[in-house]
Amino acid sequence: MLSETLKKRLTQDRPVTSITLRIPVDVLDSLKAIAPHKGFSGYQPLLKAYTSEGPRGDESTYASDAVERLAQALEKRGVSRKVWTTLSARLSFKDNLRQTRGQSCLAV
Repeated sequence: MLSETLKKRLTQDRPVTSITLRIPVDVLDSLKAIAPHKGFSGYQPLLKAYTSEGPRGDESTYASDAVERLAQALEKRGVSRKVWTTLSARLSFKDNLRQTRGQSCLAV
């Protein structure tokens, strides 16, 4: 299932903005030299590809479905869904108490 962020990213009519970026000359020269070898028409599309890779990797690591991935990993290692659900509910309860009281989860 695709996340909402990924669904938005796949649309062709996303809004864009222009920025000014200061890059060392040698890095720009490297981008220009690498671009044709990677099948890019120039350094700018290559730079866009590079700058997209970082956030996408981080988003997959920190995405909201991380809890589901953890649950699947626990199940794969023999922890039942019931145990995980109970633990998750307890942690959510403690987190809600912490937010209400302004305390650490460990203090509950």
